[in-house]
Amino acid sequence: METEQIGSNIGKVTSFSDKEGTYLGNFSNHYPKGTEYYNIKGVDINEAIAIKINDGSFIKANYEGEYAGASFDWRRVLWYIAGSFLLILVIVIVKNNWK
Repeated sequence: METEQIGSNIGKVTSFSDKEGTYLGNFSNHYPKGTEYYNIKGVDINEAIAIKINDGSFIKANYEGEYAGASFDWRRVLWYIAGSFLLILVIVIVKNNWK
């Protein structure tokens, strides 16, 4: 990308991980922590941003949708709560009937 196309700094990578999981915020599975990103003049940030790479140049990153692990899933939390409750209930019943 040409330097003239680069707008203002809009953030940076705050955490790096190359493992699948649930990550929130400005994480990357490719760029190291601290990598800065910028808006591109005349381009909506929901369409593309510019990433500043090691040699000081910029590459364009096109938005392809939200990371699947980025949204908080209440259903998963409820399943964990229900499963924990059932496990505790079974332990209490078994313990009371063990005598």
